[in-house]
Amino acid sequence: MPRRRVAVKREILPDPIFNSIMVTKFINGLMLTGKKSVAEKIFYGAMEEIAEKSEDEPMKVFKAAIENVAPALEVKSRRIGGATYQVPLEVGRDRRYALAIRWVIGSARERGEKTMKDRLVGELLDASAQRGGAVRNRENVHRMADANKAFAHYRF
Repeated sequence: MPRRRVAVKREILPDPIFNSIMVTKFINGLMLTGKKSVAEKIFYGAMEEIAEKSEDEPMKVFKAAIENVAPALEVKSRRIGGATYQVPLEVGRDRRYALAIRWVIGSARERGEKTMKDRLVGELLDASAQRGGAVRNRENVHRMADANKAFAHYRF
């Protein structure tokens, strides 16, 4: 808990093309060293390529990918009587989508395709089809939460 005051959430403006706050957050997460125009080119180029490769509209694929990667549970370390327990907790909406965006971008960066646009296309298509590195990340987190269900009564 903060001792003085709660930090104010900044208002994020929706992106101009899809008019979505989620897309703006994704572009901000994709951005490296403040180069937002480069991140926008990568993202919008990837969306165009998804429109060509997939029969669905690209925004639907993007939303499905984020929903499939977003975790419902996570574990947090809680120290009780000298022992540290991994306590499973439900994830709030904002954190769910922040983790999903982070995992999709991280998994896309680790892929083997030549350009970041191609990596992002592959990861978004994989995530929307319930496979790929980001979905594996979510499954690992869920598995850890399930394995530590016995410590759920230490929830805080």
